[in-house]
Amino acid sequence: MLTLHRVRGVRLVHDGELAEGHAVVVDGARLAAVGPYEELCAAYAPAAQAEPAAGSGVRVREWDGVLTPGRYEPDGAALLEAAYHPDPREADELGSEPITGEALAALDMTDARWGASARRGLQRLLAAGTTALTGPFTRPAVRTAVKRSGLAELPGPSTRALTVGGPADFAVFAADGSALATVLAGRLVHRRR
Repeated sequence: MLTLHRVRGVRLVHDGELAEGHAVVVDGARLAAVGPYEELCAAYAPAAQAEPAAGSGVRVREWDGVLTPGRYEPDGAALLEAAYHPDPREADELGSEPITGEALAALDMTDARWGASARRGLQRLLAAGTTALTGPFTRPAVRTAVKRSGLAELPGPSTRALTVGGPADFAVFAADGSALATVLAGRLVHRRR
């Protein structure tokens, strides 16, 4: 199914020029088109509605924000392998913020606990609009969690751009900078409620 993401504007690179009134069309895991919403709507979803018409095969998602390639997190390894992200059930004892240093050293950290912590940390990153991060990840449970998340693991900073035919990895940011949605390989993996 095709998805047309209607936004206030699109930046092809994270801090690039804003193309107001532009939108993107996603086909599976790839970007099928980037351009003015009216043109994309006419080409892909002539009867665009919030929900696709029966048999139309096009879903329209509307976001009150700007669509970009998303955030890049250069400290991915530190955030996931040198910090423990507490389970909500541990909030009374450990709080809800990541634990590092001596407090982390005092915890009994098994491979399973590292994996669960990494998954919670990855959810925080996705909620912030992160679409790429840097490792390397040395703990097998963390490496597995990162791989399964769909986040792109990059060797270092690089310019990532939205291109037709390229991966549908992007985020939509509100005016206050918070992430409204994060999409990886065409899948909506985070939506602000």
